[in-house]
Amino acid sequence: MYYISLSLGELILKGKNRQSFVHKLRKDISRVLKDESIEEIYQEMGKIYIKTDKDQIQERVKKLKHLFGIVYISPCIRVDKDLDSMKKASVDFVEDYLKDHPSKTFKVESSRADKQFALKSPELNQLFGAAILQNIQGLSVDVHHPDFHLYCDVKKYVYFYIDKIKAYGGLPMGTNGRGLLLLSGGIDSPVAGFLMGKRGVQIDAVHFHSYPFTSPRGEEKVKELARILSTYTGRLTLYSINLLEIQKAINKNCPYDEMTILSRRFMMRIAQKICDDYSYDSMITGENLGQVASQTIHGLTVSQDAVHSLVFRPLIGMDKVDIIKISEEIGTYETSIQPFEDCCTVFLPKHPVLKPTVEQMEKSEGELDVEGLVNEAVKSMKVYHIS
Repeated sequence: MYYISLSLGELILKGKNRQSFVHKLRKDISRVLKDESIEEIYQEMGKIYIKTDKDQIQERVKKLKHLFGIVYISPCIRVDKDLDSMKKASVDFVEDYLKDHPSKTFKVESSRADKQFALKSPELNQLFGAAILQNIQGLSVDVHHPDFHLYCDVKKYVYFYIDKIKAYGGLPMGTNGRGLLLLSGGIDSPVAGFLMGKRGVQIDAVHFHSYPFTSPRGEEKVKELARILSTYTGRLTLYSINLLEIQKAINKNCPYDEMTILSRRFMMRIAQKICDDYSYDSMITGENLGQVASQTIHGLTVSQDAVHSLVFRPLIGMDKVDIIKISEEIGTYETSIQPFEDCCTVFLPKHPVLKPTVEQMEKSEGELDVEGLVNEAVKSMKVYHIS
């Protein structure tokens, strides 16, 4: 019988609340496999096993790779603890593997979790190795640098597998509260959302645009980024905010070089109001220290001052090349680099203020109806449900 085994990583380190984490992961498994019937699913000694047909394995592995909380995924076969059945299964499994993976050397690695089983791990390695050598021509054992490993886990049942497909690890979605991601059309913010999702934060997003000064295609681009993120996070709510009236007010009443940082403070305030209204526990931004003028220590201090929620900045110390690498891996990069402008390009000062202070910004904001502008922007927002 074919199964897919999921290795759970740090979930196993949890104490009395471990089962709540596993329960959430099993709900996520049901969600991503919702179009397919799951005949059998169970947990055994640090792994979850899903019974599957052989022709379903590839597609199911592709879907399961997007779930946080899983470290490795391994297609496997399960047999009873009968030596003849175990030897036959080891040979059949290797023969099937060799059809698509021509190899010359192998190594058997057995793990005897059931200590009541008569044979110990070294004896099982010898037993299966000998059976494979006797029945499959052209293979030899190499214990140091084999072309592939045949793994055998002896538990309540016996499992054979070869592939250990790396997944993202982390914690299941929603086990660490809810976060509102400030999602732009750039490279950074989708990666920030992905990384916090990996830590168990349930993600929704807010996007700011300046229509009609910016193209509707910019908003469509952000919807597509949200859709890609939703393949990891599940259904995602996207709040779309037009910032144009706020930018006009800033442009009319405040120093021109403060446009960027004042706009950022308004974005944070609007995000804070959404957090308060819809019970989000945190905000998430793609800010990276020193990357742009508003992301200096002074700029970050001033934008942080505008809100009271916890703000996660998972990219704060990362190199841009590493952020790009993650965006390519998770599938957002090609969408992020599409040349559609967002609100940050409207009224952009040539020389933005680099060392703003809270006192300086509050003085400039004294010329504005801050609360009224925030409330009006939220009142007119559009809400999209993306999956």
